[in-house]
Amino acid sequence: MSKQDYYQVLGVEKGADEAALKKAFRKKAMQYHPDRNPDDEVAERKFKELNEAYDVLKDNQKRAAYDRYGHDAFQNGMGGGAGSSRGGFHDFGQGMGGGAGGFEDIFEDLFGDVFSGARAGGQAGAARGSDLRYNLAISLEDAFNGKTVKVKIPTLAECGTCHGSGAEPGTKPTTCPSCGGSGEMRVTQGFFSMSRTCPRCHGRGTIVENPCNSCHGQGRVQKEKTINVKIPQGVDDGTRIRVSGEGEAGAHGGPAGDLYIFIQLKPHDIFTRDGRNLQLAMPLGFVDAALGGELEVPTPDGGRAKIAIPAGTQSGQTFRLRGKGMPVPGGTAFGDLHVTVDISVPSKLNKKQKELLEQLRDSLGDANTPHDSFMDKLNRYWKN
Repeated sequence: MSKQDYYQVLGVEKGADEAALKKAFRKKAMQYHPDRNPDDEVAERKFKELNEAYDVLKDNQKRAAYDRYGHDAFQNGMGGGAGSSRGGFHDFGQGMGGGAGGFEDIFEDLFGDVFSGARAGGQAGAARGSDLRYNLAISLEDAFNGKTVKVKIPTLAECGTCHGSGAEPGTKPTTCPSCGGSGEMRVTQGFFSMSRTCPRCHGRGTIVENPCNSCHGQGRVQKEKTINVKIPQGVDDGTRIRVSGEGEAGAHGGPAGDLYIFIQLKPHDIFTRDGRNLQLAMPLGFVDAALGGELEVPTPDGGRAKIAIPAGTQSGQTFRLRGKGMPVPGGTAFGDLHVTVDISVPSKLNKKQKELLEQLRDSLGDANTPHDSFMDKLNRYWKN
Protein backbone atom coordinates (compact mmCIF):
# COMPACT_ATOMS: atom_id res chain seq x y z
CA MET A 1 0.00 0.00 0.00
CA SER A 2 1.55 3.31 -1.07
CA LYS A 3 2.06 5.98 1.55
CA GLN A 4 0.08 9.20 1.41
CA ASP A 5 1.98 12.41 0.77
CA TYR A 6 3.19 13.89 4.09
CA TYR A 7 1.91 17.36 3.22
CA GLN A 8 -1.52 15.91 2.48
CA VAL A 9 -1.45 13.99 5.78
CA LEU A 10 -1.01 17.24 7.68
CA GLY A 11 -3.25 19.21 5.33
CA VAL A 12 -0.71 21.92 4.47
CA GLU A 13 0.86 23.34 1.33
CA LYS A 14 4.33 22.19 0.32
CA GLY A 15 5.86 25.56 1.16
CA ALA A 16 4.27 25.75 4.64
CA ASP A 17 6.52 27.22 7.34
CA GLU A 18 7.29 25.73 10.74
CA ALA A 19 4.44 27.52 12.52
CA ALA A 20 1.87 26.31 9.98
CA LEU A 21 3.17 22.73 10.27
CA LYS A 22 2.95 22.81 14.05
CA LYS A 23 -0.54 24.30 14.04
CA ALA A 24 -1.82 21.71 11.56
CA PHE A 25 -0.23 18.86 13.49
CA ARG A 26 -1.74 19.99 16.81
CA LYS A 27 -5.21 20.21 15.33
CA LYS A 28 -5.15 16.76 13.76
CA ALA A 29 -3.34 15.15 16.71
CA MET A 30 -6.14 16.27 18.99
CA GLN A 31 -8.67 14.82 16.56
CA TYR A 32 -7.11 11.38 16.13
CA HIS A 33 -5.43 10.84 19.52
CA PRO A 34 -6.05 7.25 20.75
CA ASP A 35 -7.30 8.46 24.13
CA ARG A 36 -10.11 10.26 22.36
CA ASN A 37 -10.77 7.39 19.99
CA PRO A 38 -10.48 4.17 22.00
CA ASP A 39 -10.56 0.92 20.00
CA ASP A 40 -10.64 2.89 16.74
CA GLU A 41 -8.07 1.31 14.42
CA VAL A 42 -8.58 3.95 11.73
CA ALA A 43 -7.90 6.81 14.18
CA GLU A 44 -4.86 4.98 15.53
CA ARG A 45 -3.46 4.51 12.01
CA LYS A 46 -4.06 8.17 11.13
CA PHE A 47 -2.42 9.27 14.36
CA LYS A 48 0.70 7.26 13.53
CA GLU A 49 0.75 8.73 10.02
CA LEU A 50 0.53 12.22 11.51
CA ASN A 51 3.46 11.55 13.83
CA GLU A 52 5.54 10.15 10.98
CA ALA A 53 4.73 13.05 8.65
CA TYR A 54 5.38 15.73 11.24
CA ASP A 55 8.65 14.16 12.40
CA VAL A 56 9.98 14.35 8.84
CA LEU A 57 8.68 17.78 7.82
CA LYS A 58 9.69 19.61 11.01
CA ASP A 59 13.33 18.60 10.44
CA ASN A 60 14.93 20.77 7.74
CA GLN A 61 17.34 18.05 6.52
CA LYS A 62 14.68 15.34 6.42
CA ARG A 63 12.26 17.70 4.73
CA ALA A 64 14.81 18.59 2.04
CA ALA A 65 15.45 14.92 1.39
CA TYR A 66 11.71 14.19 1.28
CA ASP A 67 11.02 17.08 -1.11
CA ARG A 68 13.69 15.70 -3.46
CA TYR A 69 13.23 11.94 -3.24
CA GLY A 70 9.79 11.48 -1.64
CA HIS A 71 9.27 8.43 0.55
CA ASP A 72 12.26 6.74 -1.09
CA ALA A 73 14.51 9.10 0.89
CA PHE A 74 13.90 6.97 3.97
CA GLN A 75 14.22 3.54 2.43
CA ASN A 76 17.45 1.50 2.52
CA GLY A 77 18.99 3.83 5.07
CA MET A 78 18.68 7.06 3.02
CA GLY A 79 18.26 10.05 5.28
CA GLY A 80 17.49 7.92 8.33
CA GLY A 81 20.97 7.89 9.80
CA ALA A 82 23.34 5.03 10.42
CA GLY A 83 21.71 1.83 11.61
CA SER A 84 18.22 3.01 10.69
CA SER A 85 16.35 -0.23 10.18
CA ARG A 86 12.93 1.48 10.22
CA GLY A 87 13.63 4.45 8.00
CA GLY A 88 12.05 7.67 9.30
CA PHE A 89 10.67 6.08 12.48
CA HIS A 90 14.12 5.72 14.01
CA ASP A 91 14.59 9.41 14.78
CA PHE A 92 10.93 9.73 15.70
CA GLY A 93 11.37 7.15 18.41
CA GLN A 94 14.41 8.95 19.74
CA GLY A 95 12.54 12.24 19.72
CA MET A 96 9.92 10.79 22.02
CA GLY A 97 12.59 9.94 24.52
CA GLY A 98 12.58 13.50 25.78
CA GLY A 99 15.28 15.17 23.68
CA ALA A 100 15.14 18.90 23.18
CA GLY A 101 12.59 19.78 20.54
CA GLY A 102 11.29 16.17 20.39
CA PHE A 103 7.70 15.11 20.13
CA GLU A 104 7.37 14.88 23.91
CA ASP A 105 7.48 18.68 24.03
CA ILE A 106 4.60 18.83 21.58
CA PHE A 107 2.68 16.23 23.57
CA GLU A 108 3.17 18.17 26.80
CA ASP A 109 1.90 21.28 25.06
CA LEU A 110 -1.20 19.49 23.82
CA PHE A 111 -2.14 17.22 26.70
CA GLY A 112 -0.02 18.38 29.65
CA ASP A 113 -2.98 19.84 31.57
CA VAL A 114 -4.84 16.55 31.37
CA PHE A 115 -2.10 14.04 32.16
CA SER A 116 0.52 16.04 34.01
CA GLY A 117 -1.50 17.71 36.76
CA ALA A 118 0.67 16.33 39.53
CA ARG A 119 3.84 17.69 37.93
CA ALA A 120 2.36 21.07 37.12
CA GLY A 121 0.67 21.78 40.43
CA GLY A 122 2.98 19.99 42.83
CA GLN A 123 1.94 17.39 45.34
CA ALA A 124 -1.43 17.92 46.96
CA GLY A 125 0.07 17.14 50.37
CA ALA A 126 2.04 20.38 50.23
CA ALA A 127 -0.88 22.42 48.91
CA ARG A 128 -0.98 25.94 50.29
CA GLY A 129 -4.03 27.02 52.26
CA SER A 130 -6.47 29.58 50.89
CA ASP A 131 -6.00 33.31 51.41
CA LEU A 132 -8.60 35.09 53.53
CA ARG A 133 -10.13 38.57 53.26
CA TYR A 134 -11.33 40.66 56.19
CA ASN A 135 -13.02 44.06 55.87
CA LEU A 136 -12.03 46.33 58.77
CA ALA A 137 -13.88 49.62 59.39
CA ILE A 138 -11.82 52.22 61.29
CA SER A 139 -12.30 55.85 62.30
CA LEU A 140 -10.45 58.80 60.84
CA GLU A 141 -8.66 59.21 64.17
CA ASP A 142 -7.39 55.61 63.98
CA ALA A 143 -6.20 56.20 60.42
CA PHE A 144 -4.44 59.39 61.56
CA ASN A 145 -2.70 57.92 64.59
CA GLY A 146 -2.37 54.27 63.56
CA LYS A 147 -3.11 51.50 66.04
CA THR A 148 -3.10 47.78 66.66
CA VAL A 149 -6.51 46.11 66.54
CA LYS A 150 -7.65 42.60 67.36
CA VAL A 151 -9.78 40.84 64.78
CA LYS A 152 -11.56 37.53 65.13
CA ILE A 153 -11.58 35.38 61.99
CA PRO A 154 -13.33 32.04 61.40
CA THR A 155 -10.82 29.89 59.54
CA LEU A 156 -9.32 26.46 59.04
CA ALA A 157 -6.42 26.21 61.48
CA GLU A 158 -3.82 23.53 62.06
CA CYS A 159 -5.18 20.66 64.13
CA GLY A 160 -3.78 20.90 67.64
CA THR A 161 -4.05 17.15 68.18
CA CYS A 162 -1.99 15.88 65.24
CA HIS A 163 -0.20 19.20 64.51
CA GLY A 164 -1.27 19.10 60.87
CA SER A 165 -0.12 15.58 59.98
CA GLY A 166 -3.64 14.12 59.90
CA ALA A 167 -2.43 11.02 61.74
CA GLU A 168 -3.50 9.90 65.20
CA PRO A 169 -0.96 10.87 67.90
CA GLY A 170 1.68 8.15 68.22
CA THR A 171 1.44 7.31 64.53
CA LYS A 172 2.58 9.06 61.39
CA PRO A 173 1.75 8.98 57.68
CA THR A 174 3.44 6.25 55.69
CA THR A 175 4.90 6.32 52.19
CA CYS A 176 2.31 5.49 49.55
CA PRO A 177 3.09 1.99 48.25
CA SER A 178 1.48 2.71 44.88
CA CYS A 179 3.67 5.64 43.83
CA GLY A 180 6.61 5.18 46.19
CA GLY A 181 6.11 8.65 47.65
CA SER A 182 6.34 10.58 44.40
CA GLY A 183 2.61 11.36 44.20
CA GLU A 184 2.64 10.42 40.50
CA MET A 185 1.95 7.33 38.46
CA ARG A 186 3.53 6.67 35.07
CA VAL A 187 0.95 5.44 32.58
CA THR A 188 2.06 3.87 29.30
CA GLN A 189 -0.31 3.66 26.37
CA GLY A 190 1.13 2.46 23.12
CA PHE A 191 4.31 4.42 22.62
CA PHE A 192 3.24 7.24 24.99
CA SER A 193 4.39 7.52 28.58
CA MET A 194 2.47 9.95 30.76
CA SER A 195 2.37 11.06 34.40
CA ARG A 196 -0.85 11.38 36.32
CA THR A 197 -1.76 11.96 39.95
CA CYS A 198 -1.59 8.86 42.10
CA PRO A 199 -5.22 7.77 42.72
CA ARG A 200 -4.40 6.23 46.08
CA CYS A 201 -2.68 9.12 47.86
CA HIS A 202 -4.11 11.85 45.59
CA GLY A 203 -0.65 13.23 44.91
CA ARG A 204 0.46 13.57 48.54
CA GLY A 205 3.00 10.77 48.41
CA THR A 206 1.85 9.52 51.82
CA ILE A 207 -1.23 7.85 53.23
CA VAL A 208 -2.72 8.07 56.71
CA GLU A 209 -3.63 4.62 57.99
CA ASN A 210 -4.82 5.86 61.41
CA PRO A 211 -6.60 9.21 60.89
CA CYS A 212 -6.69 11.75 63.70
CA ASN A 213 -10.06 11.73 65.47
CA SER A 214 -10.08 15.51 65.86
CA CYS A 215 -9.62 16.45 62.20
CA HIS A 216 -10.52 13.12 60.53
CA GLY A 217 -7.18 12.99 58.76
CA GLN A 218 -7.31 16.48 57.20
CA GLY A 219 -4.70 18.04 59.47
CA ARG A 220 -6.84 21.15 60.06
CA VAL A 221 -10.03 22.08 61.92
CA GLN A 222 -12.57 24.90 61.80
CA LYS A 223 -12.01 27.47 64.54
CA GLU A 224 -12.13 31.18 65.32
CA LYS A 225 -8.73 32.80 65.51
CA THR A 226 -7.86 36.14 67.13
CA ILE A 227 -5.16 38.10 65.31
CA ASN A 228 -3.45 41.38 66.17
CA VAL A 229 -3.29 43.63 63.11
CA LYS A 230 -1.11 46.75 63.06
CA ILE A 231 -2.79 49.64 61.25
CA PRO A 232 -0.09 52.07 60.04
CA GLN A 233 -0.58 55.83 60.09
CA GLY A 234 -2.18 57.44 57.08
CA VAL A 235 -4.06 54.43 55.67
CA ASP A 236 -6.87 55.40 53.33
CA ASP A 237 -10.15 53.82 52.34
CA GLY A 238 -9.46 50.67 50.29
CA THR A 239 -5.93 50.15 51.64
CA ARG A 240 -4.95 46.46 51.68
CA ILE A 241 -2.79 45.11 54.50
CA ARG A 242 -1.22 41.66 54.06
CA VAL A 243 -0.65 39.49 57.13
CA SER A 244 1.58 36.64 56.02
CA GLY A 245 0.71 33.09 57.09
CA GLU A 246 -2.56 34.01 58.82
CA GLY A 247 -4.88 32.58 56.18
CA GLU A 248 -6.28 29.05 56.12
CA ALA A 249 -3.93 26.26 57.10
CA GLY A 250 -2.93 23.95 54.26
CA ALA A 251 -4.37 20.45 54.20
CA HIS A 252 -2.18 17.63 55.54
CA GLY A 253 0.45 19.98 56.95
CA GLY A 254 0.71 22.28 53.92
CA PRO A 255 1.72 25.94 54.39
CA ALA A 256 -0.91 28.46 55.44
CA GLY A 257 -2.27 31.13 53.14
CA ASP A 258 -2.24 34.85 53.87
CA LEU A 259 -4.77 37.18 55.45
CA TYR A 260 -5.65 40.39 53.62
CA ILE A 261 -7.15 43.23 55.67
CA PHE A 262 -9.12 45.73 53.55
CA ILE A 263 -9.54 49.10 55.26
CA GLN A 264 -12.90 50.86 55.21
CA LEU A 265 -12.85 54.43 56.52
CA LYS A 266 -15.90 55.45 58.53
CA PRO A 267 -17.53 58.82 57.69
CA HIS A 268 -16.43 61.59 60.06
CA ASP A 269 -18.70 64.15 61.69
CA ILE A 270 -16.73 67.23 60.62
CA PHE A 271 -13.80 66.21 58.40
CA THR A 272 -13.96 64.96 54.82
CA ARG A 273 -10.88 63.19 53.47
CA ASP A 274 -9.38 63.77 50.03
CA GLY A 275 -6.23 61.65 49.84
CA ARG A 276 -3.68 63.15 52.20
CA ASN A 277 -5.71 66.37 52.58
CA LEU A 278 -8.73 67.09 54.75
CA GLN A 279 -11.71 69.36 54.04
CA LEU A 280 -13.55 71.24 56.79
CA ALA A 281 -16.65 73.43 56.42
CA MET A 282 -16.59 76.01 59.24
CA PRO A 283 -19.40 78.47 60.13
CA LEU A 284 -18.38 82.14 60.43
CA GLY A 285 -20.49 84.95 61.83
CA PHE A 286 -21.38 87.64 59.31
CA VAL A 287 -20.02 90.40 61.57
CA ASP A 288 -16.64 88.64 61.83
CA ALA A 289 -16.67 88.13 58.08
CA ALA A 290 -17.33 91.83 57.54
CA LEU A 291 -14.97 93.22 60.16
CA GLY A 292 -12.35 90.47 60.15
CA GLY A 293 -11.06 88.57 63.15
CA GLU A 294 -9.74 85.19 64.21
CA LEU A 295 -11.33 81.78 63.71
CA GLU A 296 -10.44 78.73 65.82
CA VAL A 297 -10.74 75.39 64.01
CA PRO A 298 -10.24 71.74 65.05
CA THR A 299 -7.39 69.60 63.72
CA PRO A 300 -7.35 65.80 63.18
CA ASP A 301 -4.83 65.24 65.96
CA GLY A 302 -7.41 66.51 68.47
CA GLY A 303 -5.85 69.94 68.76
CA ARG A 304 -6.87 73.41 67.61
CA ALA A 305 -5.52 75.95 65.13
CA LYS A 306 -6.31 79.60 64.50
CA ILE A 307 -6.99 81.28 61.18
CA ALA A 308 -6.75 85.03 60.62
CA ILE A 309 -9.94 86.15 58.90
CA PRO A 310 -9.49 89.30 56.80
CA ALA A 311 -12.24 91.92 56.70
CA GLY A 312 -14.71 91.37 53.91
CA THR A 313 -14.34 87.57 53.82
CA GLN A 314 -16.99 85.98 51.60
CA SER A 315 -18.94 82.79 52.15
CA GLY A 316 -17.25 79.84 50.44
CA GLN A 317 -13.76 81.28 50.76
CA THR A 318 -11.17 78.60 51.59
CA PHE A 319 -8.11 78.87 53.84
CA ARG A 320 -5.29 76.34 53.84
CA LEU A 321 -3.45 75.14 56.93
CA ARG A 322 -0.23 73.47 55.77
CA GLY A 323 0.77 70.21 57.41
CA LYS A 324 -2.51 69.85 59.30
CA GLY A 325 -3.92 67.04 57.12
CA MET A 326 -3.34 63.27 57.14
CA PRO A 327 0.11 61.70 57.51
CA VAL A 328 1.67 60.16 54.41
CA PRO A 329 2.04 56.36 54.93
CA GLY A 330 5.63 55.33 55.50
CA GLY A 331 6.92 58.92 55.65
CA THR A 332 7.11 61.98 57.83
CA ALA A 333 5.13 64.39 55.63
CA PHE A 334 1.55 65.50 56.20
CA GLY A 335 -1.18 66.76 53.94
CA ASP A 336 -3.06 70.04 54.38
CA LEU A 337 -6.29 71.06 56.06
CA HIS A 338 -8.58 73.14 53.82
CA VAL A 339 -11.09 75.21 55.78
CA THR A 340 -14.05 76.64 53.83
CA VAL A 341 -16.02 79.29 55.69
CA ASP A 342 -19.80 79.38 55.59
CA ILE A 343 -21.16 82.80 56.57
CA SER A 344 -23.75 82.36 59.29
CA VAL A 345 -26.62 84.85 59.31
CA PRO A 346 -28.63 85.15 62.55
CA SER A 347 -32.26 84.13 62.15
CA LYS A 348 -33.58 85.75 65.33
CA LEU A 349 -32.91 89.46 66.10
CA ASN A 350 -34.27 91.66 68.84
CA LYS A 351 -35.63 95.14 68.20
CA LYS A 352 -32.39 96.95 68.94
CA GLN A 353 -30.37 94.65 66.70
CA LYS A 354 -32.78 95.20 63.86
CA GLU A 355 -32.53 98.97 64.29
CA LEU A 356 -28.73 98.79 64.17
CA LEU A 357 -28.83 96.69 61.01
CA GLU A 358 -31.28 99.10 59.42
CA GLN A 359 -28.87 101.95 60.16
CA LEU A 360 -26.04 99.90 58.67
CA ARG A 361 -28.02 99.19 55.52
CA ASP A 362 -28.93 102.83 55.11
CA SER A 363 -25.34 103.89 55.54
CA LEU A 364 -24.07 101.37 53.02
CA GLY A 365 -26.63 102.10 50.32
CA ASP A 366 -25.86 100.37 47.00
CA ALA A 367 -22.12 100.82 47.36
CA ASN A 368 -19.59 98.63 49.06
CA THR A 369 -21.60 95.46 48.60
CA PRO A 370 -19.96 92.11 47.82
CA HIS A 371 -22.05 91.72 44.67
CA ASP A 372 -21.50 95.06 42.88
CA SER A 373 -20.69 93.43 39.57
CA PHE A 374 -23.76 91.21 39.74
CA MET A 375 -26.02 94.13 40.62
CA ASP A 376 -24.73 96.07 37.61
CA LYS A 377 -25.62 93.14 35.37
CA LEU A 378 -29.02 92.81 37.01
CA ASN A 379 -29.82 96.51 36.53
CA ARG A 380 -28.93 96.29 32.84
CA TYR A 381 -31.16 93.23 32.50
CA TRP A 382 -34.12 95.00 34.05
CA LYS A 383 -33.62 98.08 31.86
CA ASN A 384 -33.68 95.95 28.72
